[in-house]
Amino acid sequence: MMRRIVITGMGVISPLGNDVDTVWNNLINGKSGITTIDTIDVSNIKTKVAGIVRDFDAEERWGRKEARKLDRFCQFALAAAEQALESSQLQLEKMDLERLGVYVGSGIGGINTFIENVNLLNERGPGRVSPSLVPMMISNAAAAQISIRLGALGPSLSPVTACSIGNSSIGEAFNTIRNGEADVIFAGGTEAAITQLSLASFGNAKALSTNTEPASSSRPFDANRDGFVMSEGAGVLVLESLEHAVNRNAPILCEVIGYGASSDAYHMVATHPEGRGAFLAMRNALNRAEIALQDVDVISAHATSTPLGDHSETLAIKKLFGEHAYNIPVTANKSMLGHMLGAAGGVEAIALVKSLQEGIIPPTINLTKPDPVCDLDYVSKGPRKKELNIGISNSFGFGGHNSAIVLKKYV
Repeated sequence: MMRRIVITGMGVISPLGNDVDTVWNNLINGKSGITTIDTIDVSNIKTKVAGIVRDFDAEERWGRKEARKLDRFCQFALAAAEQALESSQLQLEKMDLERLGVYVGSGIGGINTFIENVNLLNERGPGRVSPSLVPMMISNAAAAQISIRLGALGPSLSPVTACSIGNSSIGEAFNTIRNGEADVIFAGGTEAAITQLSLASFGNAKALSTNTEPASSSRPFDANRDGFVMSEGAGVLVLESLEHAVNRNAPILCEVIGYGASSDAYHMVATHPEGRGAFLAMRNALNRAEIALQDVDVISAHATSTPLGDHSETLAIKKLFGEHAYNIPVTANKSMLGHMLGAAGGVEAIALVKSLQEGIIPPTINLTKPDPVCDLDYVSKGPRKKELNIGISNSFGFGGHNSAIVLKKYV
C-alpha cells in the first residue's frame, strides 16, 4: 500500500509579507503586493511595476559575513525553509537525517550575482571576479544551502521547469516519499530576478504588463490584461509521510493526494493555444489522486494575466471538467502576488492549504471587465466562504512544462 503524504510545515517570503499568516490575511483581503519599482533604475525600461520583497534584511538574519555568501534567491529560500522548519516542529536531532531531503528549485538562479560579476569583469578585469560566483549563481544553490543548514543527507533535487518549479518540486517530493525513499522533504521554489536585464528581455518579448498603476496591473482573466507582472520571493513546504508525522505528533496541515506533469511540445515561450499540456497535467494529477472530477471544490489557477495564457488555461479546465467546470470556483493569486516565476507554485500551494483549512477562497482582484472567452466562476468580488475538501493548483512554465498538484483537507 502506498504511503499517504501530508504537509506539516510552511514558510513564505513574498511581496505580500514574509510569513504565512501575513500573506494569507493580505490575500483574503484582496491586497495587492505590486508596487512601483524603486530598487533599480527603470527609466529606460517599459515596465515600471513589480512585486518586490520588502522589509527583508539578510544581514540581520544571518550576519553580514554569511549573508554575503548568498545570492538573494538563496536568501529567500533559506528564510522560507527556516519558517517551514519551525512550523513543522521537526526536531532534527531526533531524525534519521539520511531520510530527510530537500527539493527546492529556481528558474533563473543567482542572476544578481551573475550581473554583478560581469560588471566587475568588464570594469576591473578578471582578477576582481568572485571565486564564489559559480556556487552563488547556480540554480541548485538554494537546495544545497538548505540541505547544509538542516544537515539533510537524503535525496536532494533542484527542478528547473521554469514557472512550474514549485509544483514540480512538491510533486517529485510526493513521489519520493510515497515510494519509501525518504520520510520528510522540504519542497518548493524561489526566485529573485527583478533586474534591468530580466525586465528588458521580458519587456521586449511583450510578456510584461506596461500598466503604470501598480495595484491594478496584474489582472488575470480580465479583458484588459496586458501581460504578467514580475515578482520575487520563495515558498517552501514540509512534506512528510503520514506515519512519520503521526509518530512524532506533528501539526498536520493538509494532505497531498495527487501530482501530474506534462509537456506542451509546442513552443519555447507560448502556451499551447488549446491548453493541451495544461489539460494533461490536471488530468494526470486527478487520476493519480483517484478522485472523481466532481470531487474538486476549488482551482488555484496559474493565470499569469497574459492574453493567451489565461484563455488557454480556461479552455483546459473546460475540456477536463466539461459542464462541471462552471461549478468550480477558480482563483488567481497572481492578481495580488504578481508572477513569482519559480517561486509561484510553492507560494500558491501554501495559499491553497490555507483555503482548505479555513474554507475561504481568496479573490481574483482587478477582474472588472470579464473577457468573454474566460467565462468560468472566477472568485472576483471579495473572498468567498465555502466548505472545501479538495483543491487543485496549476503551474505552467516556459518550454511547455506543466504541473498540477491535488491537495485534500486533513481531518
